Amino acid sequence: MKQRVLFLCTHNANRSQMAEGLVNHFLGERWEASSAGTEATAVNPRAIRAMAEMGIDISGQRSKTLSEFDGQTFDRVITLCGGASEKCPLFVGGVRREHLGFDDPSRATGTEEEIMAEFRRVRDEMKKALLELLTTP
Repeated sequence: MKQRVLFLCTHNANRSQMAEGLVNHFLGERWEASSAGTEATAVNPRAIRAMAEMGIDISGQRSKTLSEFDGQTFDRVITLCGGASEKCPLFVGGVRREHLGFDDPSRATGTEEEIMAEFRRVRDEMKKALLELLTTP
């Protein structure tokens, strides 16, 4: 049976969406990943593009609020930004709660290529950290 992980970030538009896609793609045989935010917005097209560049399609994912997961249980709940860590101090359905902080790529400024470089950097940092975290007992 797969373990379940829930990624939380304030808007569920960038980091948590990429984390959901990374885990389901690379660790899908062991983990079922979901994501939510303290506020629902929309999945950022740049996050979709950054993931597509590595062969992962998150275009079908949607932004969700934490309330959509009321009553569900998760083996791990991982916050990815300071806002979610502060606004979601307790998620009852999570057996193990952790925080991994990553820069918000949507705050990047500059040319389109400079902004996309930030999305790629955060994506790659998240991939390394999440694969390590979720494959270590």
